[in-house]
Amino acid sequence: MTTWHPSPGETSLARTPGRFATGSDRAVSGMRWFRDTERNDIQKDLVGWPEGPTFTVLSASERRARATGAFGARLAALVVLTAVEALAAAGSAGSSPRGTGRARDRENEIDDFPVMWAAPGTLARTLPWQLDPSRCPENYRTHVVVTDRRLLVIGFPDDDTTQDEVLWQTDRGDIANVERRTFSKVGLEAVITFTDGSWCRLAPPETNGYWEVLRHLSYTSEHVPYEALTSGQQETVTAFSVVRPSSRAVVTRRPSGNFTIEVPYEPLTDPRGGSDPRLKIMGRNGEHVNFEPGDL
Repeated sequence: MTTWHPSPGETSLARTPGRFATGSDRAVSGMRWFRDTERNDIQKDLVGWPEGPTFTVLSASERRARATGAFGARLAALVVLTAVEALAAAGSAGSSPRGTGRARDRENEIDDFPVMWAAPGTLARTLPWQLDPSRCPENYRTHVVVTDRRLLVIGFPDDDTTQDEVLWQTDRGDIANVERRTFSKVGLEAVITFTDGSWCRLAPPETNGYWEVLRHLSYTSEHVPYEALTSGQQETVTAFSVVRPSSRAVVTRRPSGNFTIEVPYEPLTDPRGGSDPRLKIMGRNGEHVNFEPGDL
């Protein structure tokens, strides 16, 4: 095995860690389910999947009990928290942890938390079990890769990307819709709906405010070859790429009309963070511009 590379003529747009999401609300915190369209649990029906944990949504009384149990700990920490907030106000402390946003889909974010919604024979049922944090072997990682042609899941053991294995892939044409979801402990998650109506909910394992995979899935990322850029844009790309001269810059046109320049690490040096591209946004003549909705 070797480190994964795109096929000839194919452009890799993003490669970052990814896995099935985990519930954020107290009722489903730390949990996830695999459902059919009747909301039945289907994890035992998924071909080749090893046994995994069985979760139960917390009742209202259980949620109240958990909240009461946490009250004492919160009260004990109040004095310390107040001191930290005072330091933060004085500019002496780091930023606060990212919040969990607001639930947009109570049925699937609070009352239940499916990360796979799939009738028999649909595409979401073919997703690999290694994406499940409860099943994935220790010291094994999964990366989600987006190219201009495909969406892939790649796995490798022991932080060794020279042992990359393609666990799953599908054409971009099989994806009907991708939604950004911010009700998440890691800041941003993706609900990917396929053309057959099945869907999955994926997330980075750690806080990632922009998550490159989602950037290139939630909006059409039109790859622009270097030769098709204006002379001003070419100058900007060349100057921006100097920091990583062994890497090839990838330029995409965003929905706003701006362009992103991404220069990833090559070869892949950070199994924990993926390609971790250096990013710049430019205008039609290569000038610096501020990002607009959809650019990131």
